[in-house]
Amino acid sequence: MPATTLASLGWDAERATVFAAIGDDDLFPARVTRVDRGACELLAETGPLRAAFGSAALRTLPCTGDWTAVRRWPDERITVDAVLERRSLVRRLVVSPGGSATQPLAANVDVVLVAEGSVPDPDLGRLERLLAVAWESGAEPLVLLTKADLAGPGIDVLLRDVAAVAVGVDVHAVSAVTGAGLDAVRAYLAPGRTAAVLGASGVGKSTLVNALAGTTVMATRSLRTDGRGRHTTVTRELIPLPGDTVLIDTPGLRSIGLNVPAEYVDRVFADIDELAAHCRFTDCAHETEPGCAVLAALESGELRERRLASWRKIRREALYQQARADARLRAERRKQLLRRGRAAREARRRARP
Repeated sequence: MPATTLASLGWDAERATVFAAIGDDDLFPARVTRVDRGACELLAETGPLRAAFGSAALRTLPCTGDWTAVRRWPDERITVDAVLERRSLVRRLVVSPGGSATQPLAANVDVVLVAEGSVPDPDLGRLERLLAVAWESGAEPLVLLTKADLAGPGIDVLLRDVAAVAVGVDVHAVSAVTGAGLDAVRAYLAPGRTAAVLGASGVGKSTLVNALAGTTVMATRSLRTDGRGRHTTVTRELIPLPGDTVLIDTPGLRSIGLNVPAEYVDRVFADIDELAAHCRFTDCAHETEPGCAVLAALESGELRERRLASWRKIRREALYQQARADARLRAERRKQLLRRGRAAREARRRARP
């Protein structure tokens, strides 16, 4: 691991000002490199530390990439007492039989490296979902088509296919074996910046991290015989890289649930959004309406059926999750009003002679 300073981990004057406002001289700053149950690994000016979560006053549970205020107690215990406000947060929706919840993946990220394998063929639908997650995080997306050395001459065709769905995003073919494309990736990793790698199992995320680090920092495993990925990274981990930058590796994502506003879906599908601006009706659903520019592009071959179907599915999912969130917010507001009403009635009752 390269020698680290707070500045090499992304600390700057703005964060220093926020930290100073806490007003406790016994606290010191540190960045979360890994989170376990009830505890986390940290990097501070003095080096690596392990800390337990602090008191009940800790409003936000730490996530990999968070900047925290840490306390060392007289008995040598170390606790995280506060999490500084996040500038960005990469997260996804996790759906289980008990319901759904948003899972944070990485905090304070400047660029999201969306990794998709050249072999077997890139999964364009998965890539669109990952791009929606990246845009919603507040970070800058960058698409990396990994294992380019295995694709041979076909890599140019794959690059065109991927670029067609990664509208407004730079796309690079990279190979951890030959080193092709890695310098282009490093250009995004300026000193003090943080990158996070997102992708499915088996696309070569850990191999990419090792190549960028210049040494083996993450274990790697080969694809299964059916071409599907094996899970290698099972936790989110922050890794300092040469050049005073850091990288957060995340577990392979088998599914990418979306809990993002529709505006970020529209950003992923900017080509469809641009076509829709030329529809005859402003509320066109692009189904059977006359004068629909989207359907006209579909008929002419300018727009692919797969792309339109993916837009419909992902946007429907985003609108559904937003409706659920709005319903929960309305229910919580009703509960607050009821609690206030009961408190006011109780206060009036007690005030009576």
